[in-house]
Formats: sequence, C-alpha cells, structure tokens
Amino acid sequence: MKRHLVIFARAPQTGRVKRRLGGEIGMWKAARFYRRLLDEQIKRMTRDPRWTVWLFVTPDTSLHHLAWRLVPVSRRKPQRQGDLGRRMKRPFLTLPAGPVVLVGSDIPAMRVSHIARAFALLGRHDLVFGPARDGGFWLVGARRVRPLPRSLFDGVHWSTPTVLADTLAGLPRHVTIALADTLDDVDDAEALRRLGLTR
Repeated sequence: MKRHLVIFARAPQTGRVKRRLGGEIGMWKAARFYRRLLDEQIKRMTRDPRWTVWLFVTPDTSLHHLAWRLVPVSRRKPQRQGDLGRRMKRPFLTLPAGPVVLVGSDIPAMRVSHIARAFALLGRHDLVFGPARDGGFWLVGARRVRPLPRSLFDGVHWSTPTVLADTLAGLPRHVTIALADTLDDVDDAEALRRLGLTR
C-alpha cells in the first residue's frame, strides 16, 4: 500500500511567512531563510522512493508557485479554509488509501530517517506524533486502516504550549499512539541560534 507524505507549506512571500522571525531579523531575511529551508526539504523528501510527496499549500491561489516546481501539479492541493486542525485533517480524509504522515515545512533538522521511522511506527499504531519542545508537534501521521477519530484536533488551543497535550487528551482510549523523534520548528531568532542557524 502506498505511503503518503504531506508537506504543509506557505508560499514564500516576503511579509507573509515567518512574521515573528521577521520582526527580529527583518522580513526579507526571514522569507529568504524560509524559502531556502522549504526548497531543501522538498528536494530531500521527493528524492526518496518510499513515499509519494503531496503539497498542501496556502494561499489557495499559489498552486502554481515556482517554489512547488519539484512536485507535480496533480499532487498539489489547497489547504482551504478553517483552523489549523480542520486544515490538517483534510489530507487524512481525502488522499488515496495508505498511511499518511503530515509535516510542516519549517523543521530544519528533519531528515528522511525521521519520516521513515514515523511510517514504521504506523505499522503498529493508529497515530504517530512528533513532539516539539515548545509543547506542539512537528509531525502527525495516521495508519488509516480504520476511520480517523472524529475528535482528532478538537478542543486544541493552537499556538500554545498545550497543543500536543490537548490533541492527545481528545483522542478515544482505543486509539493506539506512538511518539516519534522530538524536533523543533523555527519561529524566532532564539530558535535560529539554538539550532546553530545564522542565515
């Protein structure tokens, strides 16, 4: 059965990406950092034959943006409307059969080995999460051999330190869960310094 890797991405436009980081290092530098990181991740992930890469992008009108050139148009989808939970749920409900792993596009330490491990964990669990040190998660995956829990992402206080805890608390007891590696995204200059990135 095919494995599907979904990358959630925002078109790398100055002033519209990494705004918190941009407030500290400048919007142009923040957009340049994000553009490079996005390009590296798409190249790295599309080269691996173990999964099919899909891009779910925002804004919805950016489906033909040059940044997505390595992914066929047929595998680019708009994120559409709704809060983050509703938008993240959509790929799990609409993609062809097979396990799905969804990641963000701003995880500098993410490598194919992390994705492979997440898919391996889905061989034995219904859901997998990749924790982040800020209390959120950088990865979520579902085996999809039975319906996705309706409560997935319900009651989550987004952009708070309780995102992962809220998500796990809302799941039914019968759902089996695994935790993948802990990685961090980059939202501010301190995160850049912590990861040794000075771009």
